[in-house]
Amino acid sequence: MSSVSSIGGYQDYSAYSKISSGGTINKASEDASGLAIQEKTKSQVNGLDAGSENLTSAKSALNIEDGALSGVEDYLQSIKELSVKAMNGTLSDDDKESIQAQIKEYLKGINETAQGTTYNEKNLTNKDGEMKVAADGNGATETISTNNATTDALGITDYDVTKDFDMSKIDKALEKVAGQRSSVGAQTNGVEHALTYNSHAAMELNGYQMDKEEDNATKALQELKTKQALDSYQSVLQKKQQEDEQQKAMAIFA
Repeated sequence: MSSVSSIGGYQDYSAYSKISSGGTINKASEDASGLAIQEKTKSQVNGLDAGSENLTSAKSALNIEDGALSGVEDYLQSIKELSVKAMNGTLSDDDKESIQAQIKEYLKGINETAQGTTYNEKNLTNKDGEMKVAADGNGATETISTNNATTDALGITDYDVTKDFDMSKIDKALEKVAGQRSSVGAQTNGVEHALTYNSHAAMELNGYQMDKEEDNATKALQELKTKQALDSYQSVLQKKQQEDEQQKAMAIFA
């Protein structure tokens, strides 16, 4: 009878374990090479997911930076418009002083924008520099450039229409900010491309892993059914052997 009771033990059977886990390999003893591939795939997906979080933050920072530079452009356009008005020989000194007072407010607005534009306490528009963010777990990176949009960097801190002034300084400042925005736009496109790649790559890897787990579970189920059939057949044979032994024993006493 002891031999009959030994048949089974499915909880510790590797095929049963794979089925109960949905095809996921939990121990190297089940499939050492399969486990290594499974863990590598998970690592790649985790790296892509973490990289996507970084890239999403980078995109947000770039959007904020572009918005700030757009505001600086608006101030510069207003200063240029006032400068054109100031180039009117019929204006009185008081008129020009009034125009200059408004220009000073715009210059102040430019500096406040440049000094106050931040993302996670990092200033984006008061100095030239760059920040790198990891795009995945394999060393790929994307770069976020910071730009200097202060009046000092734009060369217009002492711009004064009450004196002899050169309006081309405003044109040069506008050209510089337009170039900064173009750079930010190109970097934003690069980040969006990296995000799209990460999303597709993670989807493919997850799909591969799901197919692999489904395949593992199917094979394990077939293996389990085969074992159950063999166990059932062995049980019948053992039972028949015990009955034969019992009949032989009774025949001795007949």
